[in-house]
Amino acid sequence: MLLAGDIGGTKTNLAIYSPQDGPHQPLVEATFPSDAYPSLQALAAEFLSHVTYKVTWASFGVAGPVVRGHVRATNLPWEMDEAELREALKLDAVYLLNDLEAIASSIPRLRPEDLQTVHPGAPVRGGAIGVVAPGTGLGEAFLTWTGDRYEAHPSEGGHADFAPTDETQLELLRYLLARLDHVSYEWVCSGMGIPNIYAFYRDTGRAPEPDWLREQLVQVGDPTPVIVTNALSADSGCALCRLTLEMFVSVLGAEAGNMALKVLATGGVYIGGGIPPRILPLLMSERFRRAFLNKGRFARLLENVPVHVIMNPKAALIGAAAYGLEMHGHG
Repeated sequence: MLLAGDIGGTKTNLAIYSPQDGPHQPLVEATFPSDAYPSLQALAAEFLSHVTYKVTWASFGVAGPVVRGHVRATNLPWEMDEAELREALKLDAVYLLNDLEAIASSIPRLRPEDLQTVHPGAPVRGGAIGVVAPGTGLGEAFLTWTGDRYEAHPSEGGHADFAPTDETQLELLRYLLARLDHVSYEWVCSGMGIPNIYAFYRDTGRAPEPDWLREQLVQVGDPTPVIVTNALSADSGCALCRLTLEMFVSVLGAEAGNMALKVLATGGVYIGGGIPPRILPLLMSERFRRAFLNKGRFARLLENVPVHVIMNPKAALIGAAAYGLEMHGHG
């Protein structure tokens, strides 16, 4: 049996899979608050102590760059090593992969109901696939065709330099450069980035901050859900929140187009992460499509690149399971 996990800064999902049932049908599954445990070893050991299945290998998707089987989690004080985990959990093998590599690994196994197409295009069979996932941070990955299957590759492209595409975005860049040493796409196009866009519109006087909204924000640790909710609400009438989310969508569309060009993603671009399913109406708008296609001479190429939003919140867990099963010849 395989133990698979999606290791996040807030929560960790663990599940056990059999080769016969595959990555969509866990035999048992549980969710844990990540910060309640000192390490993945401790968390996984507790989970395994409550199940009767004999687990012999494991695969975990982790937010952070995996180098030679070792990773320091981005949003957790955890360091993980394949050899140490294998010994501590008494398993035959342990595989660590980047969380976006895990999401990318899920894509060939996702079902039609797991996806929402926001730009249909005309995909090329066996064409490369790009993945852009705005959650707490901005994750990116891609897949290439080997001749008989798709192989996922990790990337830290979310930390590449932010490139404005209009005058307002240029002003946003100047605003952030005065406050940050380096302005990456993650500082604009993610859960961390939304408050930065909001602050830019507020502080530069482009849109006033209502008193009622200021009071809401003071009471929460993470302002992003409040901003998104009020941007989508027809009743709030909050121009500041609406402008913030509109710019976010434009930047996401532009970066999705960038990914399509960088890896020649004729097989499509998949938008993952926790934010896109929440703002689906805006991603199906002309604003997103216009930003995606705004690549000059290559706009015609991008017309044929489909864009899908991953609606299944367990895509990373499915991908980690698929990777682990494939590594043992059960893909």
